[in-house]
This record gives sequence, structure tokens and C-alpha cells, in this order.
Amino acid sequence: MPFIKKEFYVPVKQKAFLFLIRELHYRQKEAQRLIAKGRLLVNGVPMTNASGFVEGAFEFIFFEPVTRCLKPLIQTDDFVLFDKPSGLLIHPQSRHTPYSLLDEIRYQFGRDANITHRIDQETSGLVLASKNKESERDIKILFQERRIQKYYLAFVHGRIDNILHVNAPLLRKKDNRASVRTIVTVDEKGKTSQTTITPLRYFPEHHMTLIEAKPLTGRQHQIRVHLFHVKHPIVGDPIYGQNDSDVLQFLDKTLSKEERMKKSGASRLLLHANKLKFTYGCKYIITSSHDFIIEALHNIDQSRFT
Repeated sequence: MPFIKKEFYVPVKQKAFLFLIRELHYRQKEAQRLIAKGRLLVNGVPMTNASGFVEGAFEFIFFEPVTRCLKPLIQTDDFVLFDKPSGLLIHPQSRHTPYSLLDEIRYQFGRDANITHRIDQETSGLVLASKNKESERDIKILFQERRIQKYYLAFVHGRIDNILHVNAPLLRKKDNRASVRTIVTVDEKGKTSQTTITPLRYFPEHHMTLIEAKPLTGRQHQIRVHLFHVKHPIVGDPIYGQNDSDVLQFLDKTLSKEERMKKSGASRLLLHANKLKFTYGCKYIITSSHDFIIEALHNIDQSRFT
């Protein structure tokens, strides 16, 4: 379990954040942030005053990463790239999440290493992480300024013959009925969102098309929503392209694997972060080592096409 609770004892009254700096080697800003989040408990009660004092016994909850020996695809002095398998979370969803990619990154490269962008849990492929605070800042700026080009592969329902340039604003909406609270829709009130869709190969026996998607903006669920918008939802998507009842069952984890296969066409979202292009000191063009096509074909519902 990456989050652990440990008991400490100090005989002399002192600032709590100074103790965390001295004993656990946190920076002052980070120590005070963790205290404000309620990670330090006195008599079982969270301390939320970042400048509060401790004396005697108290507890502190902190992130202690674990490893499952996931090896990076490449690494430099400043960043590391992982080829994430489908199903692996990027960050822990709660203190009870047993393992996420952040565990592996912090376990292998230290507390200052961090993920610089996100992909969905079911999306496989490339995830770029920084090794230090300076490179984290620089790489996040590259993403914000759209100087890192991202290319995805996906299998979509139906046949696409021509390149599509999708320009449809996206709006995030809260849905309090479900355990995942955000659904993204095409809406005039939303943010400008653009994606280029290039068909690569049509599979007539499955009536689906392998496409390359290049997002020109970086909105949540952008590729998924844009493909649904042009009536070619991603195979295996349990949200976009499904009716409300099935979406809620999936989000509440009550939709069976068999029903999901039947409704969406696959046991996982067939979306893969396949390639990154960027300049960081020198030019990088990095392609995933996963054989996405073979893996995807193993995950589709064959009964739909026989």
C-alpha cells in the first residue's frame, strides 16, 4: 500500500513542518501543503494549520511508493518515458489505491520525479515523466504551449476513408449520479478543441477502422468525444456511444465484462498513445514498443462479427 501511516514522537514542542523537513527531508512548501491537506494527525484529528505545532506523539500519512518492476522505455538525465499498459492508473485515486504509475516513477527515480501529463486508465501507451523539479516545470510548459506533438492509434466503429479535421468545442459537465463525476460533451459553451483523424486501415471482417488521431488541443477525453461526435466511437469505449443506463453501470462498476463486450465491442478502450515528438535539448521522436494492433484484436468481441 503506497500510503502508510506512521507514528512519531517529539519530546519538545516545535513547528510541525520543521519536523517534516528535518526528519523526512521534505521541502518547506511541500511539508506545509501536506499538513494543510490533513496528513498529520494529533490524537487522531488532522492538523490543518500549516504552521501548527506538535509535541509528544502524532501520526503522519505519507506516500511510500511500491514497484512492480515496470521498466521505462527510455530515460535521460531529465526525463523518463514509460509504455503504460491498459488498466494501470496514472495517479492513485485515493489513499487506498494499491499501485499506480506514480508509484513506479517515484520508486525508481525519487520523490522529485513526477508525471507531466495524463492519459486515461484504459488508454495504453507513452507517458512522459520528469526526474526533477526543473525538468517538470520545463516539460509541463512544453505541453501547455503545444510544443509536444502527440499521436494516438485507435480502432473505431465503421469505415473512415478520408482524413477528418474535427473542430468541435468541448465542455466538461459534472454528473453526481456516478462514481466518476465528469462527462465531456460537444457544446458551444465549451473550449475550442481540434483533432485530426487519419484512417490507416479498414478491417471489413470487423467493420472497424484503425485510425491515427493527432490532438491539436489538450482537452480531457478529446479524442474519444470527437470520434463519437463524427459517429465513429472508439471500439470498447464504455461511455461515449453508450446509453445512460450502461454508462452509469460502468462508472459504478456494476456492468459485467460480458455486457461491456457486447455493448461496446471490446473488453478495454482501444486507444493507444503511440508517438511523441518534441525538442528538449535535442529533437526526439519516440514511438511505443507495444504491438497495439495485435493486442486490440485479442480484446474485441468476436461474436459481433461472426
